[in-house]
This record gives sequence, structure tokens and C-alpha cells, in this order.
Amino acid sequence: MAKKIDIIDGRTALDAVRSAEAAGTKPQRNDLATAVRYLLQLLDEKAPGNSVEVRVPPFGAVQVIQGPRHTRGTPPNVVEMDAATWIHVATGQQAWADAAGSGRIHASGVRADLADVLPLRP
Repeated sequence: MAKKIDIIDGRTALDAVRSAEAAGTKPQRNDLATAVRYLLQLLDEKAPGNSVEVRVPPFGAVQVIQGPRHTRGTPPNVVEMDAATWIHVATGQQAWADAAGSGRIHASGVRADLADVLPLRP
């Protein structure tokens, strides 16, 4: 990941996204991008490693979880979802199993279940 997001900036962006969602409006792209990246940063801090790549296109990706290191090509353990789904599972608004079961999360590989490390505590 790129530059570290300050906790105040991350929480402010997350609050803005939640407020827009509660109002039934689309969040500002910058707020959405910052909130996604901030939560990915928190995941990286909570579960450092290189065995699972978590992707939230187009905003960011991070490699996490201890285990076999991935160095080239497509990693063997990949988790991908849209920004709204990531925010919901990362903050505990939706359970990992529910989001995965409804097809909102695309996960491949034996280590691609993040239920043990989510939700995060922003």
C-alpha cells in the first residue's frame, strides 16, 4: 500500500461514507477511496503477512495473513469484493459468511476466509 492514512482522516472518511449510505445517497468518491484504503491498512496492521491478497477495486489491495509468501503472478489465495461490501464486512455491519454466501465476496484458495480477522475496530 501507498502512504499511510492518518486515523482521523480514515475515520472521517468512514463516517462520511456511512452518513451518505444512511441518507440513501452515493458517497463522494474520495471519501469512499479513503475509507476503503484505511480499512485495508487496518487489516494489514491486524493480520500482517503475504499469503492472502485482498482486493477492493479500483481503490486498493493488500497482502495479509501469515503463511506461504506469494511473489509472482496471481496469488493462490485471493479475496475480492466491491467497496461497499468491504466496508460492511470490515466494520461488522455484515458478517463475512453472509456476504460470502450471497456472492458479494469472491474468494479463492484455502486461506481466503477472513472471518477470523474481521471485523476490524476502526
